[in-house]
Amino acid sequence: MESLITPFIDHLKFEKRSSPHTIRSYQDDLVQFFDFVAIAFGEVSLRAITPSIIRSWLASLKDGGISSRSINRKISTLKSFFKYQIRGGGVEQSPMAAITSPRASKRLPVYVEEQDIATLFRQLVFPDDWEGWTDRLLLAVFYHTGVRLSELINLKERQVDKGNRCIKVLGKGNKERVIPIGAWLMEEIGAYCQKKRGEFGELGKEYLFVGKKGVKLYSKYAYRVVHKYLAQVTTIDQKSPHVLRHSFATHLLNSGADLNSVKELLGHASLAATQVYTHNTIEKLKEVYQRAHPKA
Repeated sequence: MESLITPFIDHLKFEKRSSPHTIRSYQDDLVQFFDFVAIAFGEVSLRAITPSIIRSWLASLKDGGISSRSINRKISTLKSFFKYQIRGGGVEQSPMAAITSPRASKRLPVYVEEQDIATLFRQLVFPDDWEGWTDRLLLAVFYHTGVRLSELINLKERQVDKGNRCIKVLGKGNKERVIPIGAWLMEEIGAYCQKKRGEFGELGKEYLFVGKKGVKLYSKYAYRVVHKYLAQVTTIDQKSPHVLRHSFATHLLNSGADLNSVKELLGHASLAATQVYTHNTIEKLKEVYQRAHPKA
């Protein structure tokens, strides 16, 4: 089935401009699906794939302990794949029309409390060396802008607009969005870039964040930094860059920010993706009510 998968992956890369993570996930899902079909049913043409074959695969995933959330993503992969095949004449109708997605339990975003964020930046001592400077600014940009991990790693100096005090971020689907930043963070970025010139000269000029050798940071480094420092200020189980993104959105909404504005700042395609943060806000309101109202 490689001859079927490759054109679809090229379509994702060059036409839909999907992120590398999305492309890799779709490719892995399709390889897994067609491997299952070959083992369980032998050689089956694309047109002969029925809803019952697909249900058998989904049942095997469920039996293997795969979560409903992951199964839904794999269903989405197959829906996109067969939709592409219809356009290209590979099939006349999609077998996915008869497939129902399992209901996934909604998980509220985990976030760091505001007092813990204050501890992170005001009380923790970072090493006075290149790693310490990089780590502190990395955490600050994550929290003050809500950018995704991939967006931060690929952030270039030219995307920082000092005059308008904002950064231009290239998000999912190569969609650009503008995120305003405060005077404090802009000063921190300026100081970091100045130190970078002293350390690496022109070598580290392209990307905003660079490591000890003056080259772009890798994702695992950023993940380790976030986990290391969040472990010192909070007891929450999840300590990832995405938790700082959740914290950015939740703290904005708790302070009265407009939901649609937060959507734009996060780069969400629809308001539905942003509305999950309102649950955390409602919980905060309940907590305030219970603590403050005389009849609560």
